[in-house]
Amino acid sequence: MQLTDNKPVSNPQHGVEQATLARIQLNITGVVQGVGFRPFVYRLAHELGLSGSVLNNSQGVLVIAQGVQSALTEFEQAFVLSPPPLSRIDNITSKPLATIGNETGFTIIASDNSQEHGDSGSKRINANNSVVAVSPDKCTCDDCFSEIIESSNRHFRYPFTNCTNCGPRYTLINALPYDRPNTAMASFAMCDRCADAYQNPLDRRYHAQPVSCPDCGPQLSFNTAALERLSDREQALTDAVKALQEGKILAIKGLGGFHLVCDASNDASIALLRQRKHRPAKPFAIMVENPQVGAQYVYGNAIEWQTLSSAERPITLMQKIAPSLSIGLKHQQNSLSELIAPAIDKLGVFLPYTPLHFLLLAQLKRPLVMTSANLSGEPIIIDALDIKQKLGHVVDFILDHNRPILNACDDSVVQVINDKVQVLRLARGYAPLSLYCEQPIPQATLAVGAQQKNTVCFGFKQNIFLSPHIGDLESIKALDYFHHTLATFKTLYQFEPRKLVHDTHPDYATSVWAEQQAHKKTSVQHHYAHVLSVMAANNYTGSVLGFAFDGTGLGDDATLWGGEALLCNNQKYQRLAHLMPFQLIGGEQAIKQPNRVLLSILLEKYSPEEILTLKLPAFTKIPSFTFNNLTKVWRANISVKTSSIGRLFDAIAVVLGLIDEIQYEGQAGMLLEAAANSLTQHALLDTHNKLPKQAFSASNLQNDNIVVNNSDSRTSIRNQYLGSPIHFSIKSNNNVWDSVDLMVQIINAIKAEPLTPIRIGLIARSFMDALSDIVCLTAKEHLELPIVLCGGVFQNKYLLQRCETALIAQGNRVLEPKYVPINDAGISLGQLWYSLATKSTE
Repeated sequence: MQLTDNKPVSNPQHGVEQATLARIQLNITGVVQGVGFRPFVYRLAHELGLSGSVLNNSQGVLVIAQGVQSALTEFEQAFVLSPPPLSRIDNITSKPLATIGNETGFTIIASDNSQEHGDSGSKRINANNSVVAVSPDKCTCDDCFSEIIESSNRHFRYPFTNCTNCGPRYTLINALPYDRPNTAMASFAMCDRCADAYQNPLDRRYHAQPVSCPDCGPQLSFNTAALERLSDREQALTDAVKALQEGKILAIKGLGGFHLVCDASNDASIALLRQRKHRPAKPFAIMVENPQVGAQYVYGNAIEWQTLSSAERPITLMQKIAPSLSIGLKHQQNSLSELIAPAIDKLGVFLPYTPLHFLLLAQLKRPLVMTSANLSGEPIIIDALDIKQKLGHVVDFILDHNRPILNACDDSVVQVINDKVQVLRLARGYAPLSLYCEQPIPQATLAVGAQQKNTVCFGFKQNIFLSPHIGDLESIKALDYFHHTLATFKTLYQFEPRKLVHDTHPDYATSVWAEQQAHKKTSVQHHYAHVLSVMAANNYTGSVLGFAFDGTGLGDDATLWGGEALLCNNQKYQRLAHLMPFQLIGGEQAIKQPNRVLLSILLEKYSPEEILTLKLPAFTKIPSFTFNNLTKVWRANISVKTSSIGRLFDAIAVVLGLIDEIQYEGQAGMLLEAAANSLTQHALLDTHNKLPKQAFSASNLQNDNIVVNNSDSRTSIRNQYLGSPIHFSIKSNNNVWDSVDLMVQIINAIKAEPLTPIRIGLIARSFMDALSDIVCLTAKEHLELPIVLCGGVFQNKYLLQRCETALIAQGNRVLEPKYVPINDAGISLGQLWYSLATKSTE
């Protein structure tokens, strides 16, 4: 180990009697590297008159401090009361040391690369069972944003400005400790001014590994789709802005990959992007300059605006402002295109999280469509050559830069329900997600997750790491990304698993891969893993009642489950209740063509002739021979059966005429939720309020155009609605929820009155109310157990909000998933949690 060039603090203990001194060693673990932790310790020691040292090692941060006892006590308390904003402390151990006479100064020591071996096979583990956690990437801080708009600052308009409080982390690291030679910045030699800042413990860029400036750092380039360079540096940015103003589609390199970008007000550009991308309906997200601009298009409560502006800068799903509600609000010159998120009432909005985004939006003064640059079913692209080869037909130009992306990382997607953040896609800002396990993990374990929305989860000693979003493992490139993510984590933590956990579905790519490995193995049922993931998020090992509602997952009886009530702990489960199974006529085709699901349910009650006499629009477009063939397949009973509530949503959406074919996952649920919410749109102007000032970052301007939605007011409005009352109920026969009887009730409601938009909204709302009622009725028999609500269906905001509120009102405790997705992205964590309490097979 060698001392850095920083100057030690002059003797802080001058005149203090030796007998009054004490000396301690602190081992601090968690997210404590790359977040300004050592400078924080240095400044704190300086203020308190302590001597000693601080260094990064492969376990976290090691601090040795000497001084009077009162100062040492205050020193230790500061780590708990006021740690650096981007840090997260999992554990602090303290032990006394013998004092050293005449010690002068407090120094920052260069990183200790020594490694200790634990019995898990990991070299990054110390005797305290902890390792350093890699920090997620964070958005540019207010100080850096201020510098890039200050003409006298050397970082003026520099697109890669950062400091220890912000910027890339996971996306540019390839090894620990987090030092510049182990990052994508290794090839960029610092200029003298950057080196001075890097070596000055009192500078906020002290040991900021990506630190750079226009003289020594990465630079932009503007290129054709064929990668012919047109301009560099500032001119590249100017040319990109001009191209966007002209309606062009660009690929723009960000922190964790490329975005496809176009003007959010330009119908022609968005239509062309949809055509070229073969994405006819799936919603796009928009990036807006600041919350005030966003408030012209969406409204939300204070928590939603704060989440939007947080250091994680996720894509936040917020309620669209309907045209009828825009009266009296300030309008942007260019209104949003209706093609961005057609037919649904929510819009994904996010703010600039890099200087490049900030500069683009500041010059354009209009929102941008920003969507991940990838082929369908493949991971986000991180290299311009891949853009040329795979998306050259989609984009007109490429705004590139020469800082490599070592680890791809998509944008996180969240929504706020009952004032709590629900993560839908775990990625930039939140991932890698590190969790501290209260009990030691017996052996190094790798859980490989599900087929869709895949993540992987690593556990060793007392540490659990959940990877960023990998995606659906349906292509060779997606599988390559899965393997790359495994290799990344193994390299970062020198981790070699002794145990593997996978889904019970034998055909999942993850299960196939696991079976090929020479490790002990455990398999976990899909919906049980959903429940376990929420238990893991709460470090909970007791019994729970879990409701796992999703699309499909292989059940123990070889059917596809998806509407389950499970009594379980972390070792076993019992299927307490479930939705009545129905056939998926034609298997996978029924997932894309929901009228097959509807037909299957109706055939349990009606003859084919009776179904035709109902004259439902869902079947009017089907040729008679196709209808007859589908009924024959149903009668043959050769199609797989499912108890999926996700598929039930599909059937309800098609019978209400909201959809003919499913074009993207979750579409039916979004349309039903939008229909239910439409009942209250007319009254929302009464709920507008000012956004609290603290919800803004300093880089945003204040104005009077922020809209806050008061959810309590919406509930009141909903209850006062004067339309024809509709109420559905779900019968439970021997703990089987009768989906056929429910559908008959809905058919009767449809035939009773014409299907107006209001009538559709009432039926959609009443259907979700019935689901909530059966959840509460089942849970009421188990008030002693915590409740878990999980699976992709519970991403429906209306349904989850109603269930959670009603459960709490009747005396149930509901476990929160915290930042763990309740969709399939959380499956790997649930698998890992199960493995900690069970034995594996060879």
